Amino acid sequence: MMPTVLFLCSGNYYRSRFAEIFFNSLAEQNGLAWKADSKGFRLSPRNVGPISHHAISGLQTRGIPLPEPHRFPLVVDGRDFETFDQVVAVKEAEHRPMMLERFPTWAERIEYWHIHDIDFAEPDVALVKLEVQLRKFVGRLRRS
Repeated sequence: MMPTVLFLCSGNYYRSRFAEIFFNSLAEQNGLAWKADSKGFRLSPRNVGPISHHAISGLQTRGIPLPEPHRFPLVVDGRDFETFDQVVAVKEAEHRPMMLERFPTWAERIEYWHIHDIDFAEPDVALVKLEVQLRKFVGRLRRS
């Protein structure tokens, strides 16, 4: 079976969706036999449609096609931590407290990054940082 990684963000609408799709494209380009998925801690009524236009724009700018049809955000549950080989939460300051509250036994067993949401960083800045982190992550997986 192909190893899997789960990217987590707050609403599975912007950062984690970008990470999932970008990772899958990058893995394929690099011959890395890994597959990504993404979920969020909660759904937000503020999110319109299946995926953020910032994520779509960021992927299109990088020449990465979006899978069709666009799926709507998904919420993480406890089974996901047993299913995926790796789990990455994209912003430690935001997501570690959520992990400690909802999934305390897994909080120290996942990887945390430091990618700000739109309320703290413009998408062009955040997505560049996320892209750099994803490239490093793929490089690390290739070496292991």
